[in-house]
Amino acid sequence: MRLSLIFLAIIATPAVAADSATALPAEADVVQLQAALKSHRTTVSAVEQHYMQRISALDSHGPALHSIIQLNPDAAALATQLDAAADRTGILFGVPVVLKDNIDTADGMLTTAGSLALMDSKPERDAFIVRRLRASGALLLAKTNLSEWANFRSDRSTSGWSGRGGLTRNPYDTTRSACGSSSGSGAAVAADLTVLAVGTETDGSITCPASFNGLVGIKPTVGLVSRSGIIPISARQDTAGPMARSVADAAALLTVIAGYDPDDPATAPLKDAPPPDYRRFLDSGSLKGRRIGVVRKLAGFDPEVERVFDRAVQVLRAQGAIIVDPVALPNADKLSADEYTALLYEFKDGINRYLATRAGTSARSLAQLIDWNKAQAAREMFWFSQEHFVNAQAKGPITEAAYVKLRDGLHRLAGPEGIDAALMHDHLDALVAPNYGPAFVIDLVNGDHIASGGIGAVPAIAGYPHITVPMGQIHDLPVGLSIIGTAFSEPKLIGIAYAYEQASHARRPPPLPRVR
Repeated sequence: MRLSLIFLAIIATPAVAADSATALPAEADVVQLQAALKSHRTTVSAVEQHYMQRISALDSHGPALHSIIQLNPDAAALATQLDAAADRTGILFGVPVVLKDNIDTADGMLTTAGSLALMDSKPERDAFIVRRLRASGALLLAKTNLSEWANFRSDRSTSGWSGRGGLTRNPYDTTRSACGSSSGSGAAVAADLTVLAVGTETDGSITCPASFNGLVGIKPTVGLVSRSGIIPISARQDTAGPMARSVADAAALLTVIAGYDPDDPATAPLKDAPPPDYRRFLDSGSLKGRRIGVVRKLAGFDPEVERVFDRAVQVLRAQGAIIVDPVALPNADKLSADEYTALLYEFKDGINRYLATRAGTSARSLAQLIDWNKAQAAREMFWFSQEHFVNAQAKGPITEAAYVKLRDGLHRLAGPEGIDAALMHDHLDALVAPNYGPAFVIDLVNGDHIASGGIGAVPAIAGYPHITVPMGQIHDLPVGLSIIGTAFSEPKLIGIAYAYEQASHARRPPPLPRVR
């Protein structure tokens, strides 16, 4: 089935004329692209045209991945400005970046969370991380599709579907899910429609699409990357993070977007202790002497996944890691019900605060969103409903004692008594487990069929970092290795991920048609 789909895509894909960006290799990384710019083998304008042509050939036509929800109408002008810039020293100078459509930009692009309800409103300013990207010299190419409202509308939702953007498909097999909610960001990077993407995560929304699309995804510690100007679900769990084809590229992007923002209290620890340049930790010898715990209980849900995971553990050991196998992760099975209830409180509070900052929208509160969806049910609720919205609206304020008890209990069980306890018990540097199994088949009628497995909920609830890196394929579909640690341990985790990546060479690009 996959071969026939790919064959049809090749026939349907329009020929694209070559340009001066052909000096770039396929799947160019940040270093390669900037070297080509520095040596004048290409220009930022040619790079912009190159990726716009790929988007046309593969996203709008051909396989029709639908990972891009809106092209930046200012992209060509931005490229021209960058070509004329005297200062070309920014970390991401000239590098194409796409943004998930829940990240505010005060430009020609909308910010809608994939919902038609926000099409008539605009953010008043760029999100903090967008301002940092612009200052770094990044070329903001487009907004990406997502699971509408970051997959917090219904239990029967389909990852990658939004009322505004339609359905994003996985470039490794267009019948399969790109996962959510950062589905468009994942598919766009995997298909080489951009060099870098920014996703967001509350629970699994960076790490799952990274795994399904054969990418590196970094879900940072909550508070390392500002959330101001990002449509919220949970002030306790939300974070933006990098999605890239390599650990090096992800580290470069994290370096740019991490930092203190006075508008996000969670970043207050960074005011006096700014985050480092994460590229410093790209050391292929980083695994030597590291104590790595294998969360074996989360690895046995599928024999093929376990086989690939065991091979990954062997690579870690061969690179000098001290493997402790098995390791127990306390409380991993005690969190899901309380997490959902807490998220309902947090979403109501956060979305009401956010919508009050928007100008021009008819939906200025969660209650108004619910009414809008009811009125537009034929367009917005054809496939699934909005029970999460309704349940959240029924909750009280986040000052309620019931919520405070839930919040404090979740953090304690997932963090100090969960990840931290596991790390301290065996004097570990990090924990590893499979991320998920291979991508599941898309089913708009019944919603997602998420297989068992995955360690992502625990670091998400704790607010701790989680890196996913490709560890191989099962029937030509990528699967990812999860690496997690304690709060603000990104330097250590990036070193571990990079050393593993350099030793394993586990990533393979998707079988997409050639763009000429």
